Amino acid sequence: MKVGVLALQGDFREHLALATQCGHEAIAVRTIEELNAVEALILPGGESTTIIKLAESFGLLAPIRNRIASGLPVYGSCAGMILLADRIEDGIVGQQTFGGINMTVRRNAFGRQVDSFESDITFHGAQLHAVFIRAPWVEEVGDGVEILATAASHPVAVRQGSLLATSFHPELTDDHAVHNYFFDEICKGR
Repeated sequence: MKVGVLALQGDFREHLALATQCGHEAIAVRTIEELNAVEALILPGGESTTIIKLAESFGLLAPIRNRIASGLPVYGSCAGMILLADRIEDGIVGQQTFGGINMTVRRNAFGRQVDSFESDITFHGAQLHAVFIRAPWVEEVGDGVEILATAASHPVAVRQGSLLATSFHPELTDDHAVHNYFFDEICKGR
């Protein structure tokens, strides 16, 4: 499968490497042509406000929204979770998202950079080590959203249809469980 990773800002290199390790062709997405060539998309961690502004500058904001609306499988980690949320709390004034998941996400919910931490969590029934860096959490889920993991009594991994989001960074660990779930359960299930 050809997997795109939005490569405008953030830790896209780690997701590209991980997708390749999982046996997929991985390409950096910076143009509409590259976006149109992929069968799945990963939105990396980074700075959500910067990523959305760059997506708009690169002419990718509306095309990504359209691909999400048409059912493209998309996985977002950390900032990617914010970008997939329909609603944001503690965002900057006028902050936009790609949307798609019926949830409200709180930016930097676990605190500032110095409050970053690692924790063992249960993701969809499997134990894994999670890295939280200035991470969001889900304040509220709407209809159709499945909670796959929690931390500090808040959802930190959710799925709605062909969309998956985590507030943590599995690409920074050696555990491929989240990416394999995305590839095997979401992408192949379409």
